[in-house]
Amino acid sequence: MDTTVVHPARRYNYWLGGKDNFAVDRESGDQIAAVYPAIRTLARENRAFLGRAVRFLAEEAGVRQFLDIGTGIPSADNTHEVAQAVAPESRVVYVDNDPMVLVHARALLTSSPAGATAYLDADLRDPERILGDPQLAATLDLSRPVALVLVAVAHFLTDEDRPHERVARLVDALPAGSWLALTHFTTDHIPAAIVERMYAEFAAGRMKQDTVPRDRAGFARFFDGLELVEPGIVPVTEWRPRVPPEQRPSLAEASIYGAVARKP
Repeated sequence: MDTTVVHPARRYNYWLGGKDNFAVDRESGDQIAAVYPAIRTLARENRAFLGRAVRFLAEEAGVRQFLDIGTGIPSADNTHEVAQAVAPESRVVYVDNDPMVLVHARALLTSSPAGATAYLDADLRDPERILGDPQLAATLDLSRPVALVLVAVAHFLTDEDRPHERVARLVDALPAGSWLALTHFTTDHIPAAIVERMYAEFAAGRMKQDTVPRDRAGFARFFDGLELVEPGIVPVTEWRPRVPPEQRPSLAEASIYGAVARKP
């Protein structure tokens, strides 16, 4: 574990108000917040989407198996907690590439007795390693529907990483009736002045770019061949919200797309 290098999971933990982060993560988080002050709101709204999406998958879609890649450091309402509150027999495999995340996951993400959880040290860039891991096979039955959960992780893959291809490979390995829940950062709803300043900071080397925002069309490509459920592709605040419009942040404050779709 290199505490001198920023890790997105620890920085995200900082934005959510957690304590499992280092000075380098906080410094990076503050640099981004100085340019885009709403980043903490975005992080909270993204996390809220995760809870609503998993609850939908467990309650309405009847999913009992989840593959959560890019888990992040445990917070409130983790995937297995939401799913097992609906169906205690739910089984969840968490995947992350940060040793600190896995240490916390093994300590804190304990399953109900009726269900199961497992934790894989792997990366979205290597779907074959994920799919071939013995713990995955021991925990999930890939002959039955699985919900693939990719919340705020695909935007860390550059175009050279072929993110759409990586996600498609994982979806292809799942049986018909499986699901994809995915969120992705976008600058579509951020004022142009903020976006210009952001890229000026990148160009000057004052802030490192480790996310690749994609527009609606780029986000929609992740769902090629899948059946989107209502309301389709929308900012996360608009995906089956539980509060009235006047209580939601503006799109500029939570500029991240979210959607859930079924594999036919």
